[in-house]
Amino acid sequence: MNIAAIKEKLKEAVDVVSRVASEHPNLPILRNISISAREGKIKLVATNLEIGITYFLPGKVIEEGSITVPAALLSQVVGNIQQDRLSLVAKNSSLEITTDNYHATLQGLPAEDFPIVPEIKNKAACFVCDAETIRAALSQTLSASQFSELRPELNSVFFRFLLDKIVLVATDSFRLSEVGVPETQFETTASKEIQKLIPLKTASEVVRIIKDGEKIKICFDENQVLFQTERFELLSRLIEGTFPDYQAIVPKSFSVEATLNKEEFASAVKLSGVMSGSVNEVVVRVSEGKKAIEIFSGESSLGENTSVLAAKIDTKKTKTIEAGFNWRYLLDGLRTIQSEEVFFGLNEENKPAMLRSPQKTQNFYILMPILKR
Repeated sequence: MNIAAIKEKLKEAVDVVSRVASEHPNLPILRNISISAREGKIKLVATNLEIGITYFLPGKVIEEGSITVPAALLSQVVGNIQQDRLSLVAKNSSLEITTDNYHATLQGLPAEDFPIVPEIKNKAACFVCDAETIRAALSQTLSASQFSELRPELNSVFFRFLLDKIVLVATDSFRLSEVGVPETQFETTASKEIQKLIPLKTASEVVRIIKDGEKIKICFDENQVLFQTERFELLSRLIEGTFPDYQAIVPKSFSVEATLNKEEFASAVKLSGVMSGSVNEVVVRVSEGKKAIEIFSGESSLGENTSVLAAKIDTKKTKTIEAGFNWRYLLDGLRTIQSEEVFFGLNEENKPAMLRSPQKTQNFYILMPILKR
C-alpha cells in the first residue's frame, strides 16, 4: 500500500475512528486501525465488535493494499507532525510515515486478521435529515441519560418512528428527556412504526462525529443501526429489551405554571449549586400570590444563599410549593431548552416537574424532586 494524504484530513479520520478501538485480551488487533486503499478509495476502520466506524479519507492512492496499526500510536504520531503532506507506505507488517523532514516506522498486524465489520443488507427502513437536526435531537435527549448496570434498557436512546414524526427519549429514572422531530425535517422510506433502542455510546459518537451542513442517513435492520454520511459510516448493535412505559409519569397538569428567563434561571441554579453541599440539592420555592420563584441552598459548613427571579405566574391558581432538586440535573434540563424563556411546571407531593419551551410542547425535560425526609 502506498498513499498520500493531507495531515489535517488524516488526523480527523484517525480521531473519528480511534475512539472505538479497544483493548481486548483475546483479540489484540482490536487496538488497531485498519487502513486500506482499494479502487481509488482510502478507508480507515476501527471496531470494538459492538460499534464499527469506517471513515473515507480523501487522498491519492499510488498503490493498493492494507495494514493495521495501533490506534493510540498512530494518533500521537499524526497529531504531532507539523508538515501538511504525508506519505504512508505499508511494507510487510509495518507502516512507514514520511514527510519532507520526518520518517517513522509503526509496527502493525496483517489486515487479514482484522474483523469484518458487518453491513445492513435490508435498507428498507431509512431516514435522511440534516446533521444539525439529529445532533440537536440526540444532544437534548442524552442530557437525561446515565449508564446503568442494573437496567441495560436505560443505557439507550429510544428511537420511535410514528409515521408523522420521530420521537427520541432517554431516561436514567431520575429525569427524562423527549425530543420530537417533525416530518418536515426528515425524509424516510419506512412505511410503518419503528421502535429501536440505540446504545448511549453510539448516540454520543454520532453527536461527536457529525458536522453541520452534512446529510445523515439512518438505517435499521432487526439488530443493527447504521449512521451514514459522505465522510463516514457508523454501524452499531442495538440494545435488546423494552423501554419503560414513560408516558405514565409525564405530568398532564401542574400546581404551579411559571415562565421565566432561561439564562437568569440557569445562573441562579449555578449560584445555589455552590452552597448545595455533597447532596447537590437546591430548593425551589413558589409562594402563593407572588409572581416570583426563589432558588435556595444551604449547608452548615458553607453557608446559604437565595435568588429571587421574576416569573410569569397565574397567581389565582398558584399554591405555595417547595421542592428540592439535584442542581446539576436541573441545569442539564435548562441547557436543552432552545428559547430565551423557559416554562417550569411544578407539582406537590414529590411529583415530577417539567421544563420546556413556552412555544413548543413537543420537546420536554422531566425531573423528579429529591424525596423529602
